[in-house]
Amino acid sequence: MPITIPIRPAGAAPTPGRASAGAGLMRPGLTSLPPLSVYVHVPWCVRKCPYCDFNSHAADGEIPERAYLDALRADLEQALPQVWGRQVTSVFLGGGTPSLLSAAGLDELLAMLRAYLNLWPDAEITMEANPGTAEAGRFRDYAASGVNRLSLGIQSFDDAQLRALGRIHDAGQARRAIAMAQAAVPRVNLDLMFALPGQTLQACQADVRVALSHGTEHLSLYHLTMEPNTVFAKFPPEHLPDDDTAAAMQDEVEALAAEAGLARYEVSAYARPGARCRHNVNYWEFGDYLGIGPGAHGKLSFHDRILREARTRNPERWMAAAVARDGSHIAESRESTADELPFEFMLNVLRLKEGVPATYFAERTGVSLAAIAHQLEAATGKGLLDADPTRLKATPRGWAFLNDLQALFLN
Repeated sequence: MPITIPIRPAGAAPTPGRASAGAGLMRPGLTSLPPLSVYVHVPWCVRKCPYCDFNSHAADGEIPERAYLDALRADLEQALPQVWGRQVTSVFLGGGTPSLLSAAGLDELLAMLRAYLNLWPDAEITMEANPGTAEAGRFRDYAASGVNRLSLGIQSFDDAQLRALGRIHDAGQARRAIAMAQAAVPRVNLDLMFALPGQTLQACQADVRVALSHGTEHLSLYHLTMEPNTVFAKFPPEHLPDDDTAAAMQDEVEALAAEAGLARYEVSAYARPGARCRHNVNYWEFGDYLGIGPGAHGKLSFHDRILREARTRNPERWMAAAVARDGSHIAESRESTADELPFEFMLNVLRLKEGVPATYFAERTGVSLAAIAHQLEAATGKGLLDADPTRLKATPRGWAFLNDLQALFLN
């Protein structure tokens, strides 16, 4: 059950959607807060992959770990007034390659989070890692510091595909890293990609079967896309599977995962019972998240507004700005208006196969569900949204045409 925290003094709650005095914006009005997660961005990689559009930077030798941790502490300390006293349900260390941190550096980072934040004793603490042998050897140390879930960027078990994707590991290293991760932590996710250059349906099936053979609790599967400002966008690989083949791959993955006991619960996620990624589910359920580190994004709710922030992307500029403690490490800070919130909400929750309770809409946007009655009626009439009034959930057809369904809620 979601945790809600009273945040308004005694007295009447604000009217959802009421314009704040002098603001000129339609603002939401919340009477409780959603669960809170923390995202920490580690921006360095050994090498930038040609398909990657994340805020990642090839490390030139050793990463500046000391300067990074000092800046992270300064970033967190400046954010504390926004989240003071709130319980934190999950932590996600993403990148980049967080497993480039030393064991001592990771231990300091997690100790910092525990010292400043109200972290649940059983909080899910995930670290992304690449299957390089040197990194995998640190998994036991990371677990001793509190990491209880590892997400391995496998992408493929085909050596030719790994080379084409610019990965620094081979299939043998991937298998060894999985075994090391399973020996170190109780929860392991594997990231795979499909619709790769020249990939056949049979090759995709083989990749997924190898992944499932390891018996991990969670699988994330992503369609290779040509994202702007990537090497692949400028120099697209040849022989990419067509849309029909890619759709057949997606269907086959879902069937193979189901046979292995992993149900598809989100567009790109499959899990055994009880093994869903709590951190990501909080995103998709329109929960709150504090993002710290270079380029990290955050969403934080208050009784009269929902604030979205983005940190400065460049690692060196972020580190210098964070320790200056003058707010210059925040590149963007804006409030979501009541007109924007329906689309923001639906963009997330409709990714979940089972959707969310309809009550979440008003609870987590501060806007009455009646405000989108005509969009809900239109979506139901088109057969894209389930007719159950107690849940906001895409039909199988709506999930197949998710972009069309979400677009109905654009103002």
